[in-house]
Amino acid sequence: MTVNPANFGAASAPGDLARLSAADMVAGYRAGRFDAVDVIDDTVSALRRADAVCDIVVTDLYDEAVSAAKVIAQRYRKGVENRALAGVPVTVKDLVFVAGKPAKAGAPSLAGFVPEVDAHVVRRLRDAGAIVTCKTTTCESGYKLTADSPVSGITRNPWSPDRTSGGSSGGAAAGVAAGCGPLAIGTDGVGSIRVPASFCGVFGLKPTFGLVSRAPGFFPPSWGSLAHTGPIARTVTDAALLLETIAGYDVRDAASLALKPQEYSRISPSAKGLRVAFSADFGYAPIDPQVRAAFGTAVDILASAGAELVEFPFTLDPQMLDKVLKPIAFTEQAASVGGRGEEAFVDSDDAFRAILQKGLGYSAADYMAATHLRTKLRSQFVELFGTVDILLTPTVAVTAFAAGTLGASCVDGRLVDAHLGWSPFTWPVNLCGLPAATVPCGRDSSGLPIGLQMIAPWMRESSVIALAGAFEQARPWALEWPPLNFQ
Repeated sequence: MTVNPANFGAASAPGDLARLSAADMVAGYRAGRFDAVDVIDDTVSALRRADAVCDIVVTDLYDEAVSAAKVIAQRYRKGVENRALAGVPVTVKDLVFVAGKPAKAGAPSLAGFVPEVDAHVVRRLRDAGAIVTCKTTTCESGYKLTADSPVSGITRNPWSPDRTSGGSSGGAAAGVAAGCGPLAIGTDGVGSIRVPASFCGVFGLKPTFGLVSRAPGFFPPSWGSLAHTGPIARTVTDAALLLETIAGYDVRDAASLALKPQEYSRISPSAKGLRVAFSADFGYAPIDPQVRAAFGTAVDILASAGAELVEFPFTLDPQMLDKVLKPIAFTEQAASVGGRGEEAFVDSDDAFRAILQKGLGYSAADYMAATHLRTKLRSQFVELFGTVDILLTPTVAVTAFAAGTLGASCVDGRLVDAHLGWSPFTWPVNLCGLPAATVPCGRDSSGLPIGLQMIAPWMRESSVIALAGAFEQARPWALEWPPLNFQ
């Protein structure tokens, strides 16, 4: 059902306030229908219940959140609170620093690590009045597309707890999907915002590389040339509001872009006038038939909404995963943690240790050869975006697979790399630093969500937000909730 703040007085059903959008929370505060203490109490309760089923919280900040809510509630009562996200709960992925709180990053070797400073995004959230409620689960150093780790266990999907949430921002996406507050901070090196958002049926946005600072921290600094920080939310407007809050130049991040601030939340939903390319498979990738069918329906919806559709004009190299991504990603991963010594990884996943070994095995020549091929891929997208505004693909080639597994090894009868081969549409976007979002576009026969990916030219988040908003109007996914009863 739709939850409207106008329905709330001093009391409400458990969990209802936590399910409000960020925009509706702020509107309710300003109208005096409820206060920040009510919302944070409700959100903490929802987090406790969902965590017991899905394992989404690494470190809770519940006491601090309640204290912050009391101060903000008083500011609203006095009429002096006008910050954009004042009193809105947000979760933060455990790769991102929150001062004075552990940043375990899914790594047994970081069990005692506590940063002394907030990440740039956390500082911006605090400045906007947002309230951090917890640190959410991730796999070790963000190395895979689930959120399972030796530190936090197996993170599960609210739509079906026997399935994975996806990752590595799995706790973030599962929390939003389960109604534990409207906003989450995730990170994305090869799809780690978009994959879990797709699997959990929520909206996820990976901004242009450098638009959102990763400093200080993003610990460990793995996937250094690939990783982005961005929002996960239930609605496009909420994600846009979060993006405009966290975007901005930060000299501490060498990739940070000094761009004029944008009011992304004011962008009107529209598909009209947008020239949109589409590809169900990049010309080579196997894809689950149900995902393919949902993708085709989504493309038709956007055509009906006024988008001008064109066929994707080229085929990506099927060897790009092995020739380009792995030499870059695995080398950067190994280099980022190499100073700890082999003993630090005794309790790590076997798959993580295998990636470190693989990364150490690449030569400098291998890395540079991959970098040159990466430049050629980027040139292909430069050419494409000279003629179109958006590229549509499925977000992931499959729906959520069994919880506790690395990934799907077979898609539509074809063997694929179990680590990354089932997500062929996400990591090319990271290689090029492009902005991309995933929107829920359907469900499979088991009721598991399917995602539609929207990719835009560099610094054109506005196009993604406009088109995603148009799709949201046609298919309002935020009205759908997982069948589990967390109340």
